[in-house]
Amino acid sequence: MVINLSEQHSLISNWVGELRNVDVQNDRLRFRRNLERIAEVIGFEISKTLAWEDKEITTPMGISVCKTLKEQPVLATILRAGLPMHNGLLNYFDKADNAFISAYRKHKADGSFDIALEYMAAPDIENRILIISDPMLATGASLVKTIQFLRGEGNFAVLHIVCAIACTVGIEYVRKAEPKATIWCGDIDDEITAKGYIVPGLGDAGDLAYGIKLQS
Repeated sequence: MVINLSEQHSLISNWVGELRNVDVQNDRLRFRRNLERIAEVIGFEISKTLAWEDKEITTPMGISVCKTLKEQPVLATILRAGLPMHNGLLNYFDKADNAFISAYRKHKADGSFDIALEYMAAPDIENRILIISDPMLATGASLVKTIQFLRGEGNFAVLHIVCAIACTVGIEYVRKAEPKATIWCGDIDDEITAKGYIVPGLGDAGDLAYGIKLQS
């Protein structure tokens, strides 16, 4: 399942517009906050799909029966660009376990690239609900390799993918590899360059959030 939240003409459409806007992108704090807010709204939408149970809560005046999550998800993200969206999800799933993965494009002289994975810190994810965030779903190669890397640590039961902007090419690549995953997007673009950048996209999310990196 693929869910494009901009089709609902919600506030997410405004935030995505600011993420794309070159006149607003120079405000790094606002850029990070917009990614965070998009993830917060998606986290709320994801929560509607999760299992709940009734729990008795003691108040100063008596007992209230409240609905609570049956289990906490595992929140995963790809460093460094994924951190703002991860924080947004963590604002809502504040008791969740967390996983962090280092994945990046290792470019070759001919312009092609491999996906390098060099670090992971993850809890027990066996039979868990996994929510993985990455602001840009372009080719899908790094995301799929990251998910496969996580599967080496445990076979999670449910997979939600959270991104600000996705490309149709990347969506199809992910769906072939993970047909049961639910992909939540702030918006979807149809074009991708030969170097794997989304058009119109928004540029390099990591650089816009944290500053231009020295490494190419």
